[in-house]
Amino acid sequence: MSLRVYDTSTRTVRDFVPVEAGRVSIYLCGATPQAAPHIGHVRSSVNYDVLRRWLLRSGYDVTFCRNLTDIDDKILYVAWREGVPWWAVSSRYARAFTWAYDTLGCLPPTVEPRATGHVTEMVELMQRLIERGHAYASGGDVYFDVKSYAGYGALSNQRLENMREAGDTDTDSLKRDPRDFALWKGEKPGEPSWPTPWGRGRPGWHLECSAMATKYLGSTFDIHGGGMDLIFPHHENEIAQSKAAGDGFARYWMHNGLLAVGGEKMSKSLGNSLLIPSLLEKVRPVELRYYLAAPHYRSVIDYSDEALAEAAAAYRRIEGFVTRASEMIHDVDADAPLPEAFVNAMNDDLATPQALAVVHEVVREGNNALAVGDKEQLARHLAETQNMMDVLGLDPRSPQWRSGAGHVDTDLHDTIEALIRVALEQRQAARARKDYAAADAIRDSLAAAGITVEDTAQGPRWEIARR
Repeated sequence: MSLRVYDTSTRTVRDFVPVEAGRVSIYLCGATPQAAPHIGHVRSSVNYDVLRRWLLRSGYDVTFCRNLTDIDDKILYVAWREGVPWWAVSSRYARAFTWAYDTLGCLPPTVEPRATGHVTEMVELMQRLIERGHAYASGGDVYFDVKSYAGYGALSNQRLENMREAGDTDTDSLKRDPRDFALWKGEKPGEPSWPTPWGRGRPGWHLECSAMATKYLGSTFDIHGGGMDLIFPHHENEIAQSKAAGDGFARYWMHNGLLAVGGEKMSKSLGNSLLIPSLLEKVRPVELRYYLAAPHYRSVIDYSDEALAEAAAAYRRIEGFVTRASEMIHDVDADAPLPEAFVNAMNDDLATPQALAVVHEVVREGNNALAVGDKEQLARHLAETQNMMDVLGLDPRSPQWRSGAGHVDTDLHDTIEALIRVALEQRQAARARKDYAAADAIRDSLAAAGITVEDTAQGPRWEIARR
């Protein structure tokens, strides 16, 4: 079974066939950095990171483009409210998003273009649209004529006559039709602007992504991703302006589900945004990633502290097996085949709930092998577990997570491990000579340093204490 994905544009699950054999191109709508990232933002980044990792594991060469919308009405509003330059706002929060992506183990994008760096490409796209009769300049603005594109509304399954006005400018009187959307917004006092043949101004939101996607991925590319809240108007408008200009644009449209709190969509306006630093006071970064990766990417997640704690506990069961098994099996075959059921689940539109069910079943079998000392079976189950978890970006033994906190580099972890082993050897020696007071003192000293010790049939096992 090869990869099949749900394509929003056809509303069907389709066989994935890339434009170029062996290569996959992905464009993901990234952040508009006007506030700190919350859990809803990073869900999208984790979901598409899992997609990317699965494509890499399947043997594809992946080009992953994730943009940054660093000029936007919301950014300008925050800058005005705070009395700072607009670029200071976008730079500040762009760093916060990068930190969040890195902290949750997302692979860095192949390229991360910023809107303000691609005005030339936007001007060229507008010129093509005007020449083809799909756009027009009016009063310093440039608008897309939605009536000129017969397919407008197909992605969101809407009819033009039922659509409301675009509401993206305060100059609707300049439009031929209130549903026309702005490609370019004419210069206003105090706002940043760039020169164009139609006057100075700044780009509209939708224009930016079409220009950046085609610059880095070509006129036709494989997958365009984003949250379901972007289907209309953003992605609908991207399709219209790109195809009207003559580009094939994206062949597959993938959309991740949103994140709710108490049944309501998460948003800053509702006051229920959960910022990443606050969540990391409750769980480790790897546990938060598990929480976001475990549901199907198209499902709605209704956040609760209880659900987050349950996900953390589920991850720790996997981590506990890997830790115990690694004490007996030191070399894991990174090229060992994945269980067929896991492969089938991932190829079935990234069915991570079923994939993780396979992981937990293998862990159960691995714990049985560990209990009876079957090293051959244990080695196989450990390799399978780590390789499956690596696909999901969750392997407990990866450098990203192996410290237990997710931030200590591998060399430092090895140093810490060596020092703890020395202390444990001294404790074992004290126990052997029946100096239990000295053995207990060593254990208490380790506990005070945040290291818990568990005595097992295979000898003492240690780990960094949980929060």
